[in-house]
Amino acid sequence: MPVAAPADKRFRRSHVKPSGRRSARLRHAWLAVRVVALAVVGAYAAWRGVSLVSGSPALRVAHVAVEGHERLSAGEVLALVEGLRGRHIIGLDLDEWRDRLRSSPWVEDAALRRVLPSTVEVTVRERRPIAIGRLGSALYLVDARGVVLDEYGPAYADVDLPIVDGLAAPKGHDGLVDEVRAALAARVIAALGGQPDLARRVSQIDVSDAHDAVVMLEGDRALLHVGEEDFVERLQQYLELGDALRERVADIDYVDLRFAERLYVRPAKGAATAPASARR
Repeated sequence: MPVAAPADKRFRRSHVKPSGRRSARLRHAWLAVRVVALAVVGAYAAWRGVSLVSGSPALRVAHVAVEGHERLSAGEVLALVEGLRGRHIIGLDLDEWRDRLRSSPWVEDAALRRVLPSTVEVTVRERRPIAIGRLGSALYLVDARGVVLDEYGPAYADVDLPIVDGLAAPKGHDGLVDEVRAALAARVIAALGGQPDLARRVSQIDVSDAHDAVVMLEGDRALLHVGEEDFVERLQQYLELGDALRERVADIDYVDLRFAERLYVRPAKGAATAPASARR
């Protein structure tokens, strides 16, 4: 005989209908479709914006402003960046154009700056010649690092610099100029920079020996060995003793000023002999 079990009042049937679960899935799917659609629209808008900007004639380089040049003319600087006009200003590789500017021996460094919508500012820093280097049978303007800037000629008639011999690099070495000898010449010239009256008297410097600079003064045939340091002091010492030295040696070949206590004098060939050395 069947026995009826009492109903458990705590038990409740689920009231969620199958159609409710389907509606939730549809809502999630529709939300996903909307997100994807918005992403596609956003990507297209961004692409379209970039296309419009990149194709805008207003953002093409129309003006190139040049500053910082001294020896180079504005036209010579512009020639180094020929082809820059007409390029899109946003997409410019400024480092590439900077390298083009630095290909000129005169340009030590350069900087380029975009000025929207259509201008590029070019600022150059030029190398400064410190001497007229004799390389072989020709004369060249050289800077403190031994960079050959240009052949010396009528275009540089206003340049008043000493002639430097002995700069040529040994055979088999890279470049025209030996950097160590160029550095010695640069130190001599830099030291003379603080003594303009003395600097004006220096006509030639020879750095064939990288440890002993030899200086010639205007109107004086004597070769003055000044070594690697104390250039100004040694030259001034020679000037102070010059008259006394010529009383002993009428025609001097060279004077060695590198030693603290003595200077050594060598007479020119055929000149009257004199003591080989003199105390300072």
